[in-house]
Amino acid sequence: MQPNFLVEKSNWVRKETLKVHKLAPETRIASSLSSVELFVALYYGKVLKYDPTNLRAEDRDRLIVSKGHGSICLYPILADLGFFDKKELLTVCKEGSFLGGIPDTLIPGYETINGSLGHGLGVASGVAIGLKRKNRLESVFVVLGDGELYEGSVWEAVMFAGYHKLDNLILIIDNNKICMLDYCSKILDLTPLADKFKAFGWMTQEVDGHNPAVMQEVLLKAKKDRNSKPKLIIAQTKKGKGVPKLENDSLCHVRSLSAQEVDALVEESSL
Repeated sequence: MQPNFLVEKSNWVRKETLKVHKLAPETRIASSLSSVELFVALYYGKVLKYDPTNLRAEDRDRLIVSKGHGSICLYPILADLGFFDKKELLTVCKEGSFLGGIPDTLIPGYETINGSLGHGLGVASGVAIGLKRKNRLESVFVVLGDGELYEGSVWEAVMFAGYHKLDNLILIIDNNKICMLDYCSKILDLTPLADKFKAFGWMTQEVDGHNPAVMQEVLLKAKKDRNSKPKLIIAQTKKGKGVPKLENDSLCHVRSLSAQEVDALVEESSL
């Protein structure tokens, strides 16, 4: 994929995510805006192997979205790629809709239910070891929020994956540096993060999480590299990316935008 195409798709996804938030202001908009390029690289960058017409294809790669509340930006992507009709985007959080504020497996394209944080990496590790024992070649990707790293279950999975040499497991941390109530550095500072994973036998790399072409390159390499180590990609991102009001607010996790604010942002060509 050409870098310009991925950038254009990222801008489109960001605007579509804002439109969804306008209709469903209870959605976590700041958390969803930080992860846009991560999902764009996975899906439009041809990293993830998937088939919208066969959701349980045996040869599909698995994507476990552990930060489910922060993946509303995935809704427009899935609709655009044919997982479900685009008109469903108008029903988010409405009665009878399968598109909720917290995604679940009713949504075509979601593998697991991850409303409770801290479980995604453990589930993914179980899937990864199962695939290895079947001598399968598929990869398992996980998208995790940095605030989610405060959950002890995450570190149990980190130890498990390193010990069992799950080199088909690729963890992407959306390192937007803000959790629910403040900057992560003021709650529980986990830096240096990469060193902690290395101590448990992981390969690690830090990248610009808002550069989809770089994300694509790093993810493709991680997928190809089978060297007896699980892979960690620390994506340096900005919470509320594209919305200055949110980017500079330590409480942006729980903020909503008004319909007027969304309209103004969508009109900005630079978004």
